[in-house]
Amino acid sequence: MKSIIIKASFYLSAMAIVATACNYETKENTTVTDSVIQDSSSTTTLKPAGPAPEWGKTIRPEMQVVIEKLASYGDKPIESLGAEDARKNHTPTDAVIAVAKQNNISIPPAKTDTTGKDIAVNGGKIHLRVYTPKNTKGPFPIVVYYHGGGFVIANLDVYDASAQALAEQSQAVVVSVAYRLAPEHKFPTAHLDAFTAYEWVIKNAVNLKADPAKIAVAGESAGGNLAANVSIMARDKHIMIPVAQVLIYPIAQADMNTESYKMYADAKPLNKAMMTWFTEKYLYTSIEAQDPKISLINANLKNLPPTTIITAEIDPLNSEGLMLANKLAAAGVKVNSRNYEGVTHEFFGMGLVVPEAKQAQAYAAEHLKAAFR
Repeated sequence: MKSIIIKASFYLSAMAIVATACNYETKENTTVTDSVIQDSSSTTTLKPAGPAPEWGKTIRPEMQVVIEKLASYGDKPIESLGAEDARKNHTPTDAVIAVAKQNNISIPPAKTDTTGKDIAVNGGKIHLRVYTPKNTKGPFPIVVYYHGGGFVIANLDVYDASAQALAEQSQAVVVSVAYRLAPEHKFPTAHLDAFTAYEWVIKNAVNLKADPAKIAVAGESAGGNLAANVSIMARDKHIMIPVAQVLIYPIAQADMNTESYKMYADAKPLNKAMMTWFTEKYLYTSIEAQDPKISLINANLKNLPPTTIITAEIDPLNSEGLMLANKLAAAGVKVNSRNYEGVTHEFFGMGLVVPEAKQAQAYAAEHLKAAFR
């Protein structure tokens, strides 16, 4: 099923060489880092067609089936294309839907109603998609969600499953933000759009059947970076800071020689070559990669909200999640961090077929609900 919509939040992730769980404390907070291993005795319904790939020997069967389906489309590598053509490639979401259909896995009916809203931003407008829980009354807490795609590709449809899962499991209104993409709109356009959307949500929370005192931010990949930046900008501009932030394999630094970059340089659906391509498309110069908005580990992280970081083992950007968790903890921020083994970048929205995705969604929802209480 060819996707005409943009895709592939193949951008950054987090975590580092985390093969075992580790806990560490600072004077002001506790950071918990977990490594989740799927019980090998559990029933596997999806069987890969071939052996585990060289770049991911620990890959879980369900995850491998999705990656095999994605490869079967025969699309040209993202890094060999222009942005417009790259946005026409099949996406991991396409692969998940195809795998579900081939294996008679039904897509459950949505437990949310969705509406759309265009809002003004500097120099144009952007679209918001609002997910509201069905069959229950507000006011609800609210999550402002930012999709992935390296600031260049992907859109709200590609990340629909992630946003809907957060809305359903957190019993919150989720506002998914279609910020403008590069290279048409270069750095820091996406960051500014992200913050404008957050301000709009604060001002319009009541109209969304939401509680303006209970607003969190969340994002995947490039969107995880945007979510963290929104919290930083809210703090610096002295407006309401989110009560929590959920950062799912976020952009956290610019060094492409970390341990996970070395281990997973050829991984799928994200690899080192694609990361270079994304960086070149969004930034004007390579020097901008050191800007604290991109390299969060260089930012002032003090007085940020409680943070949940979710990462995937088989991801070239895995290492930076742990770096960011360490930096946040050192700045006095409460951090809960969990690494999911045997899965790749982009796994979070694959709950329909990948068990670890369901676990990660529940983990995110658990911490969001705690913050809303």
